[in-house]
Amino acid sequence: MSGCAKQTAQLTRIEAARRQTQHQLDLIDRQITRRMTTLIPLLGRHHAGYRYGKAPSSGAFLERYRANLAALTAERQPEVDALTRKLARQDAAIAAMRAHRRLPVHPVRCASAVSREGGRP
Repeated sequence: MSGCAKQTAQLTRIEAARRQTQHQLDLIDRQITRRMTTLIPLLGRHHAGYRYGKAPSSGAFLERYRANLAALTAERQPEVDALTRKLARQDAAIAAMRAHRRLPVHPVRCASAVSREGGRP
């Protein structure tokens, strides 16, 4: 296996790991969204109606929604922070590898890049 092929394989593995990390972040976001969606009917039932001549507060539902969303987000925040830091490290590693090794964005063009540079990866 040539040096260019090894570098391309390593870059492919790093990019796959990055996609997996991004998938985990997206999964957490979907889980929070799904939980909030199931809570919406419960949040709407807390209106007081017209007690003592007062109209129900128009912003009460939004306040309850935001409070519950903040609580759900806070539960998962350490995990989100860790995955975000990992994603940043992976992005930096991919950028450094491409810059240091002068790898093209598309691995298919690796052979043409080597031939243009006179055999240098």
